[in-house]
Amino acid sequence: MSPVVRLARPTEFAEIGELTVEVYRALRGSSLGEYEVELRDVARRAEGADVFVAVDETGALLGSVAFATFGSEYAEQAEPGEAVFRMLAVASVARGQGVGEALVQACVDRARALRLCRLRLSTQAIMRDAHRLYERMGFVRTPENDWTVRPGIDLMTYALDLTER
Repeated sequence: MSPVVRLARPTEFAEIGELTVEVYRALRGSSLGEYEVELRDVARRAEGADVFVAVDETGALLGSVAFATFGSEYAEQAEPGEAVFRMLAVASVARGQGVGEALVQACVDRARALRLCRLRLSTQAIMRDAHRLYERMGFVRTPENDWTVRPGIDLMTYALDLTER
């Protein structure tokens, strides 16, 4: 299966929000509290970021990710000339089928098309499968940029230098 990656449509926002909450809850093993409201609010996210989806040949949602450039409220860690991707979520039935990689590649391609110098991301330590994907795609750890969103939520960071081919 080769997913189709494209910009999300407003009619898909509710489903994207539910998928994202489901994936993040499963990783954490419990409710995400107030963060669930932000994860569900894809319409707001789409105002400040590009929201990409991966769908199968029938149009079924397989995953999503948000891509934001410097200056967007969704690009907290970005500096001028940089972008970030956030809220990567892949449906459990689609894991291991290249969906996450296709979504990350869409972000890399978008950053390159915008001629940005770097693509960043933040991740939690428990997201080990995602770390392996990022490293395989050329992202490197940037521990000097690690940060704490709120008490108990510590984020590790990675970056991909886009000035090298």
